[in-house]
Amino acid sequence: MGDDVVITEVCLRDGLQIEPVVVPTEEKLRLCGDLVDAGFRHLEIGAFVHPGRVPTMADTAEVVAGSAGLPATLHTLVLNEQGARRAVAAGARAVRLVVSASDGHSSANGGVPTDEAAARIERAAAVLRDAGIPYEGCVATAFHCPFDGPTPEARVAAVAEMYARIGVRRLHLADTIGAASPGDIARTVAAVRGIVGADRLGLHLHNTYGMAAANAWEAYRLGVRRFDAALGGLGGCPFAPGATGNIATDDLVHLFHREGIGTGIDTERLGALRDRLAALVGHSLASALARIPAAPAAAPAR
Repeated sequence: MGDDVVITEVCLRDGLQIEPVVVPTEEKLRLCGDLVDAGFRHLEIGAFVHPGRVPTMADTAEVVAGSAGLPATLHTLVLNEQGARRAVAAGARAVRLVVSASDGHSSANGGVPTDEAAARIERAAAVLRDAGIPYEGCVATAFHCPFDGPTPEARVAAVAEMYARIGVRRLHLADTIGAASPGDIARTVAAVRGIVGADRLGLHLHNTYGMAAANAWEAYRLGVRRFDAALGGLGGCPFAPGATGNIATDDLVHLFHREGIGTGIDTERLGALRDRLAALVGHSLASALARIPAAPAAAPAR
């Protein structure tokens, strides 16, 4: 099978950011290298955010430096101009910019409402552009907000228009609290695909209500070919009450491979890496495959 979809592994950022244990930098680097060896060509490896608010991301500059030779696109997350300057200083190779479509989550996550967060991101983009660092855009709470409820498609479109104006390469819609349904996916994708075509859209899914796989399949049906996932379903947003882990990479790869859709990912290595990640964080992981005794990482394509 060829690489029909692109899966960005986010366990090193979104997966670890909410964990009480701080995984040592050398273990992060080992995991990063092994994920690349397993076939991942896009990973999210850290965030340039305040270490007091997210202590697990305090070593992002060291992770960037230690992974510099890997043959993959290694993204770091940035919320504002200060974060962008830290990314430049660290030698980041790719950056993801984040704006929440809802004021409630924007205030909890970044301390300011959406309009002000968007203005900050425009300044951050200018810093990255001057440094020649490519950047992508992410819309947090693109479907539902833990504070404001359902997010109107018009708010998501407004953030997408800002991103289009500053020249993002790709746009990722995030179901931050895992409350979206396939209908929500269809409506929001329809609202932004005229701003950023489906070939430049990605989806960042959480699985709080068990609908992440259905949402991924709906997005695929609509032409989306880029998906974020975290090994074992690890993760969640520290500033989104009630949110649980990401869609599990192992489960998502299993879904696509069963349907004859290529990912380029070695499923046997994926299973072993999932077990190591569980040992690093000190608890079992939430993916369906992790709960099946002696199961392979994914069934072969039919």
